[in-house]
Amino acid sequence: MTTSQTWTAALADVASDEALALLREFYIDVSDRYYQHHFGRDSTPEEIEEGLAGSPSDHLAPPTGVFLIGRYHGTADACAGLKIVDDSTVELTRMFVRHARRRTGGGAFMLAAVDSAARDLGASQIILDTRLDLVEARELYLKHGYVEVPAFTDRQYAEVFYSKDLTA
Repeated sequence: MTTSQTWTAALADVASDEALALLREFYIDVSDRYYQHHFGRDSTPEEIEEGLAGSPSDHLAPPTGVFLIGRYHGTADACAGLKIVDDSTVELTRMFVRHARRRTGGGAFMLAAVDSAARDLGASQIILDTRLDLVEARELYLKHGYVEVPAFTDRQYAEVFYSKDLTA
């Protein structure tokens, strides 16, 4: 477990009620941003349900990954997942801090917890992909040691790619 005066983070069951609630909020947040950016509107309930069904998170459980929940004064307000890519690399995914807890240090705290969890998995590198319109997330990654790298996947919505060396 990783702690600060206001934030704590620990491994959690990705299928728990808390995890599923955070993952739903994460998906709604990134989906609404996408639809606002491209179509000038929020996602419809049907689009949310279809997207959630097509984007399961069960790979963020052992043996293929781990899931962390961040708590702000004890309340589950953030999450992040790590998918094991190979013996030395993990992929960061589902990084999210609830809107009400943004600007409290939660993003930086969760990235530190992710680094620790990645090292515990034996990883020396974290990779991730994100979208160009997620400007705040991209700034956060760069501020915390991630560097932009060439594309390593052709997944839909993957527009910019980052890597962090954990041995440095």
